[in-house]
Amino acid sequence: MKTDSLFYRIFQTAPGILLELAGASPTDATGYKFRSVELKQTAFRIDGVLVPTQDVEHQPVYFVEVQFQPDAYLYHRFFAELFLYLAQNPNTADWRGC
Repeated sequence: MKTDSLFYRIFQTAPGILLELAGASPTDATGYKFRSVELKQTAFRIDGVLVPTQDVEHQPVYFVEVQFQPDAYLYHRFFAELFLYLAQNPNTADWRGC
């Protein structure tokens, strides 16, 4: 899209604008480099998803991740799985993670 490339050029030449929009100091931009990042999607498997039936559609969806060993990246992976599910199921109105 043309607007994407326009904003890319604006933020690349003046990253302080992006920081200012985010509520940070635009002078901190010297410590950043703005770039576009292509992400390859890896396969994710959520340990469990409790989805409400049509009778109770207004109830939240529950995401379950079970971990029996230390994993420094547990939350990174869990939220990546969760948000990918939400992106693929945009009608999910409410959710909980456990």
